[in-house]
Amino acid sequence: MQHFTLSRQPGLARRIIATLMCILCAAALSSCDGQGSRAGTRILIKFPHVTPPASPKGRAADRFKELVHERLGDRVTVEVYPSGQLMNDDDSIEALAFGEVQMIAGPLSKFDRLTKKYQVFDLPFLFEDIDAVERFQKGPAGRVLLDAMADKGLQGISFWHNGMKQFAGPVPMAEPDAASGLKFRIMESDVLQKQILQFGGNPQKMAYPEVYQALQTGAVDGHENTWANAYSSKFFEVQDYFTETNHGYIGYIVLVNTEFWNSIPADLRDELESIILEVTDWANALSRTLNAEAREKILASNRSNIVTLSPVELNDWRALMKPVWDEFDDGIGLDVIEAAQQASNP
Repeated sequence: MQHFTLSRQPGLARRIIATLMCILCAAALSSCDGQGSRAGTRILIKFPHVTPPASPKGRAADRFKELVHERLGDRVTVEVYPSGQLMNDDDSIEALAFGEVQMIAGPLSKFDRLTKKYQVFDLPFLFEDIDAVERFQKGPAGRVLLDAMADKGLQGISFWHNGMKQFAGPVPMAEPDAASGLKFRIMESDVLQKQILQFGGNPQKMAYPEVYQALQTGAVDGHENTWANAYSSKFFEVQDYFTETNHGYIGYIVLVNTEFWNSIPADLRDELESIILEVTDWANALSRTLNAEAREKILASNRSNIVTLSPVELNDWRALMKPVWDEFDDGIGLDVIEAAQQASNP
């Protein structure tokens, strides 16, 4: 497997965990030959993620575990570690590459150090709605993107939706000027950093489990997120306003370690892939429901106000953000951006 270099090195605790996981994986796969597990050897799939179990990704990961247990329980065990219990997103990418875990559903924004192609999902106001995102992902361009990191030992199987993003902060942001000067938490993404700078904000890269406290203490003023995340992580308790922009997309790519995946017998691998795709349809439908319900629950809580945009205000936001696309089109590829635009205007 081809390894890659990451800028942040694991600490002592991280190395201890990695060593223990390697020992467990080696024990689980010790009876494997070149074609995968021998009959009677149970395959272990460790699946860490950072979101709460009630989030769209948390529910999807648990659904995958349940279906694998029902259909392959005597041959495959899935262990799900939610809420960053095992490791954070950055560490999980490294752990997957080195075979310490076997599957992740990583935020697409996290991979721009490995491929620039996924930056298309961060471009502000590119996708009209979640239907456009789904058309793009199921089309030829989306299928190609699943293989974008195969040369680095990471194989994509499917995309899971979280939902469309909204801006949240201490003031209404119907106009971009209202967000100028505010500190916004973002994921580690060059596109998202440029997006915040574009309207005069202060981007603050921060791990997801740290966001609630940062908002509570004023270390950051606002953030961007989906309704489902904002509700399940209780961000609405520490944000006065949500501005319903639907300006971007949060989604995940379900990735496996290529060497591990190829070691599984073909019939079993096909069944696992079939389960993942079944869970994808289930999870992506669920994410729509959870986001709609979460929006209503946030509104009913009386803890936050929801600001909707007029067509004129929406056009002002779009016009301001359009130059961000031009800055990243070389890395993403104009063909990919055009495919995304076509998905928004079928």
